[in-house]
Amino acid sequence: MTAVAADQLPDADTISAQFARLAADLGLGVVRRRNGRAMLVGADGARVQTWREDYPYLARLDRKAYEPAKRQLQIELLKLQRWVKSSGGRILILFEGRDAAGKGGTIRRFTENLNPRGARVVALDKPAAHERGDNYLLRYLPHMPAVGEIVVLDRSWYNRAGVEQVMGFCQPDEYETFLREAPQFERTLAADGVTVIKLWFSVTRAEQLRRFVSRHDDPVKRWKLSPVDLASLDKWDEYARAKEAMFRHTDVAEAPWIVIKSNDKKRARLEAMRYVLSLFDYEGKDTEAVGKVDPLIAGPPGTLLEPAAGGPAVNATWTAVRKRVPVAVPLSRIPVPPRLASSEVGWTADAEVGSRAAAQPAHLVQGDPSGDPGVQRLGSADRNLDDRVALLRDEPGHSPAL
Repeated sequence: MTAVAADQLPDADTISAQFARLAADLGLGVVRRRNGRAMLVGADGARVQTWREDYPYLARLDRKAYEPAKRQLQIELLKLQRWVKSSGGRILILFEGRDAAGKGGTIRRFTENLNPRGARVVALDKPAAHERGDNYLLRYLPHMPAVGEIVVLDRSWYNRAGVEQVMGFCQPDEYETFLREAPQFERTLAADGVTVIKLWFSVTRAEQLRRFVSRHDDPVKRWKLSPVDLASLDKWDEYARAKEAMFRHTDVAEAPWIVIKSNDKKRARLEAMRYVLSLFDYEGKDTEAVGKVDPLIAGPPGTLLEPAAGGPAVNATWTAVRKRVPVAVPLSRIPVPPRLASSEVGWTADAEVGSRAAAQPAHLVQGDPSGDPGVQRLGSADRNLDDRVALLRDEPGHSPAL
C-alpha cells in the first residue's frame, strides 16, 4: 500500500473536484449558495440534512436545551475532578473516531472549566522513527495521568489500528503486534490504578463529507484539513473494516469501548460527559443532574454501528419524509434543574500485569500546546475547584463560550 504524503494540501480546485466526485457517489451534488458557501443537495436540488442519516432522533438538540444541560454536567465534572484529586485517582480518557466526528469540540466542552493544575490534553505528533516499532506503546507512558490527575488523549495509540494501518504508515507485522499488545497494555494500566475510558465518535459518511466541505470553505477551520484526511474519504470501507477489527481485538473488560453517535454534535457532547460521570461515585454527585446515558446515542460496539457504505442514494432517505419513529426516550435524558431552567507506569510486552510504577510528571506533554490551535489547555485561570464550582453555580446567566 502506498503511503500518502502528509505535508502538502492539493489546490482548491482539486479539493472541490474530489468533494463533487464523492458527493456524486452518494447520489448527492455540491452547489454554491449566494454567500459563496458550498452545500450538499439531493437529486431534486433541495438541501440535504445529512445528519439525519441513520440517526435516532428527528430533530437536533437545540441550544436552549443544550446550554443549561452542558452547564450542569460541567459542574459535575468539576466535582469529579475535585474527588480525583482528593482520592488520588487517575483517569485517562481516549477520544477516537473518524475524521470530523466531533472529537475536538467535545474535548473543549469537557475541559473548558476544569482546573488546569489537575487536567491535561495530550495530542502527540506522528511517531518518530525510533518510536514506530517496539517502542510504539511505550511513547505514551510519560503522558499517563499522575496521582490525582485527569488526562485526555486527543487521538491515542489507536492511530495504529486506524489511519496507520489503512494508509500504509505501518507494516503488517507492526499492526498485528499492536492488536495483540494493546489490550495487555491497557490491562497493565488498569492494574496500576489508571481508569482507562475509550470513546469512539461515530459519524455517517454523508455527514462527514458535509463537514469536510464546510471546513474547506471556512478559513479558520481549513487548517484541520490534511492530505491524509482527504485521502481517507476514498477509504470509507477500509476504515470501517479496520474499526471493526480494532473493536474485536481491543474491547476488553478493563477498558471497554463506548461508541458515541455524533451526527448531532450537541447530543454527542452531552452524552460523552454523561457517560464519563456515570462511571464514578464521587463526593457530592447529583445523580438527577447527571441523568442516565441515552442508549440511542452512546453504547457498546455492536449496538451503535455505523451504516454500511452505500449512501443516501441507496438508502433513499433524502427524497422522502422519514417514516421511522425512534424509541420513546426523553430528549437525550436531560434533567434541567429549576434554577437553571430560566437561564438562557512501567510495562513490558511479555507482562500480563505490570508492577506499579512511579507516577509520571504531570507537565510532560509533547510539543507546545500554545502553538497548536488543535490542542486546548484545560482552563485559563488559577482558581481552585471550589471557586470554579461556585462560579458556574452562582452565575446562571453565564454560558461558557462555544
